[in-house]
Amino acid sequence: MNMLYDNDPWLNPYKAAVDARKERILAARKAVAADAGSLYNAANNHLYYALHKEEGCWVFREWAPSAVRMFLVGDFNGWKKNERYALKNVGGGNWELKVPEDEIAPGSLYKWFVEWPGGYGERIPAYATRCIQDIETKVYSAQVWEPAKPYHWRHKRPGKIANPLIYEAHIGMSSEKEEVASFDYFRENVLPRIADLGYNTIQIMALQEHPYYGSFGYQVSNFFALSSRYGTPEEFKHLVDEAHAKGIAVIMDIVHSHAVKNENEGLSRLDGSLTTYFHAGDRGMHPAWDSRCFDYGKKETMYFLLSNCKYWMEEYHLDGFRFDGVTSMLYLDHGLGRDFCSYDQYFNDGVDEDAVTYLALANMLIKEIDADSITIAEDMSGMAGLAAPIESGGVGFDYRMSMGVPDMWIKIIKEQDDHDWNMNTLWWELTNKRADERTVSYAECHDQALVGDKTIIFRLIDKEMYFSMDKATKNQIVDRGLALHKMIRLVTLATAGDGYLNFMGNEFGHPEWIDFPREGNGWSYSHARRLWSISDRDDLHYKALRQFDKDMIHLFAREGLLAVRPVSRCVDNYSKVLAFTRGDYLFVFNFNPEHSFADYAFEAPEGSWKIVLDSDQACYDGFCRNDDSLTHSTLTNRQGKQLLQLYLPARTVLVLKKLP
Repeated sequence: MNMLYDNDPWLNPYKAAVDARKERILAARKAVAADAGSLYNAANNHLYYALHKEEGCWVFREWAPSAVRMFLVGDFNGWKKNERYALKNVGGGNWELKVPEDEIAPGSLYKWFVEWPGGYGERIPAYATRCIQDIETKVYSAQVWEPAKPYHWRHKRPGKIANPLIYEAHIGMSSEKEEVASFDYFRENVLPRIADLGYNTIQIMALQEHPYYGSFGYQVSNFFALSSRYGTPEEFKHLVDEAHAKGIAVIMDIVHSHAVKNENEGLSRLDGSLTTYFHAGDRGMHPAWDSRCFDYGKKETMYFLLSNCKYWMEEYHLDGFRFDGVTSMLYLDHGLGRDFCSYDQYFNDGVDEDAVTYLALANMLIKEIDADSITIAEDMSGMAGLAAPIESGGVGFDYRMSMGVPDMWIKIIKEQDDHDWNMNTLWWELTNKRADERTVSYAECHDQALVGDKTIIFRLIDKEMYFSMDKATKNQIVDRGLALHKMIRLVTLATAGDGYLNFMGNEFGHPEWIDFPREGNGWSYSHARRLWSISDRDDLHYKALRQFDKDMIHLFAREGLLAVRPVSRCVDNYSKVLAFTRGDYLFVFNFNPEHSFADYAFEAPEGSWKIVLDSDQACYDGFCRNDDSLTHSTLTNRQGKQLLQLYLPARTVLVLKKLP
């Protein structure tokens, strides 16, 4: 296999660094797998620690090297420490306690009471797989979880997803009511919508337990615990199983980039030490997120996180992960305030090579568990090789997020008049991707929907969303917004490298931002929900936007269009026309805000073409300015070139298929 620098001459000056990184990763893999024979067999901390049942006993274990005494406390012993429930130090910083099965009933709540030099405190076990919060006191505890009927899996994983079409979702805010939705609600009401839209992958956020709902799941306290807000582990398994039955992969938004600093709920000062899993001093605190930073070079931290990956995949049959905050992991300064405009920044002393090594090992482990799994890196730095094979000097992710694309759309919509949109810039920004790395493109995700930001539909229509989205009202601002919303989403998908992502509800232009309950909004759920019903109404434009999204997703899924590269056919900045092909399909965008073009001619592959998708159709609330039943054939000009002539209405996109 060629190395990264064989394909990219700009990497030649960094050949030694690329080689050293590869050697470091392979050496770490060999060291971790030395005794077990493989990464898979080595990543089993979750099978030793936490709570297990062995020969009629409950077995409790924890790694707490700074503790001097540890006790099990819970509702079964009045939350009082006593010697009967004292854990024994069994060496290596490990503590253990065996309790007869009949002394602790399933459903019981428990914690550690830890004593360390100069202090003590109640703590939740690091490997706890079930944590719940008391409704009145808001205090979290671990829970003994042993369902009377363990879940019986009915469906196999969907297998290899060649090109993921991802529906990014949050369980809690998926209800239309002002509430925290459940796994069952999502399975019964939202999953059918996703399947109908044609997406083949669901990326679920906020699954790891987090004390503050408003953190969107990014301030994790209990890494092995499924958030109890949404229901039970069995209910989540049922959701995953039903998705698999529909051929949909389920990936998890996993947070290994940092941990909540809360000590009563999380890992911080678990045994009295601030460095049990984290860096010491300032390096152990994230300056922007006010959270704890993992020490990826510490053996125990690496085993903790690797075991975490294995646990989620095997316990819940997940099909992979989107790793959050990868940029923060890769750089000692977390990438804050940097523009990453030079390869120098990817190979220097400012890179946390321990984090790079951990991410590479995680990718290798995940593939050992399931060769068809999906791993995606959320990285804004553009580090070369992040989504390249480890054998070529990369880090092993299957995909990286094209994070510059939504930023580009914000900049264009916010700062430029429609007449100033530059087709050359648009084409470059949408297609400029490393040839040796696979990418997932998106026009917007949950980030752009959060309070303080704006979704694309809000940037285009603004306050008219509240007054003019019914079909009976004629409004030019809404007409423009609807047209561009369709075009922006399709041009982003049609130029995508290998995958595409959409956030829940954005397909139909959801009219509200996301604002989780907090003190500043009176702990309201009014903006932490999805108004599905408005996309079902015939009198509102939302239904047409949903239908367009559905038809474009189905087209790409059915024809496998992301498997072939886009080829430029026309980039006309004067007329604001952009045309390109993907396989046997031709995409023609007229971004001109005023002018429609009759018999617009451009060079195209020879043959006859038929319109298969037209954003101006009535079902998409367009103006029906084209006759989509016509067949369009190329003509040979005097220079012997094949030209296709089309009628291109202003602010529309046509997708044509080449006839046999």
